[in-house]
Amino acid sequence: MKQEKFGVLLVNLGTPEAPTSSAVKRYLAEFLSDKRVVDVSRLIWWPILNGVILPIRSPRVAKLYQSVWMEEGSPLMVYSRRQQAALQARLPNIPVELGMSYGQPALKNAIDKLHDAGVDRIILLPLYPQYSCSTNAAVFDGVARHFANMRRIPSLNFIRDYAEHPAYIAALCSSIRASFAQHGQPDMLLFSFHGIPQRYADQGDDYPQRCRATTRAVANALGLDAERYMMTYQSRFGREPWLTPFTDKTIEQLPTKGVKHIQVICPGFSADCLETLEEIKVQNKEFFIEAGGEKFEYIPALNDDALHIELFYQLVMEQMGRSA
Repeated sequence: MKQEKFGVLLVNLGTPEAPTSSAVKRYLAEFLSDKRVVDVSRLIWWPILNGVILPIRSPRVAKLYQSVWMEEGSPLMVYSRRQQAALQARLPNIPVELGMSYGQPALKNAIDKLHDAGVDRIILLPLYPQYSCSTNAAVFDGVARHFANMRRIPSLNFIRDYAEHPAYIAALCSSIRASFAQHGQPDMLLFSFHGIPQRYADQGDDYPQRCRATTRAVANALGLDAERYMMTYQSRFGREPWLTPFTDKTIEQLPTKGVKHIQVICPGFSADCLETLEEIKVQNKEFFIEAGGEKFEYIPALNDDALHIELFYQLVMEQMGRSA
């Protein structure tokens, strides 16, 4: 019997190819056209997207990207490539490819590379620790769309999420302990997750439960008292109700309650990006200090930390064991 050849496909959201208005516009147009992200009727959404959002937001967002751009490129791309290289080093006999749901490297190109390498079974690892229909499910959709054009499709192991995986919790705890050791234990540790519309949760998306599961597991592992940590949601978009409490509003209120020193971690982001490096580390720090806070530290994403790569390795090996 022929032995299956495995391949690993890491998938993240995507990023503009340059910190320019035109590149950001191309990226946002693709991202915000996905019905998993915005499920409003196309007759209503297209005029708003193309006539209002893209012309106004693209130049503004490009300036924000310029403030966090690295020599090697977009932070999310730089760290994602480092993750890919580090995992490939741990799995020398298994091809590891990186694809983005939006932008480059395109998801279909990554699948084609695995196909050309003779892969029979793809282990699909979306780099979103907590499942949501707007992220993890969008990855599944993207893979399925490309499979629809292939005569021979490989077997697929889809890792839905890893919100409570012991190696993930251990990596987060290690990062938090290092921050406490460097800056002192704060009055409040804030777990900030990307938000989604409340309607998605009402319709069955279990994202809020998965975020709470991560927060609870980390807090228990660290032995944190209930009054020393909080969970909030950031990066809301549009006018409809989103999950609460909001990160920015919470941060503005904390100093009035005697909280003068906070540290913020964003467990839902596997790689640092605009939403962590600019929105949290810069904008929300300003909100906190202006409201009377004194000390604010952002705890970096796990990025290509060795414990993060160990998590990926364990996830892959678990899938290989199940398929044996």
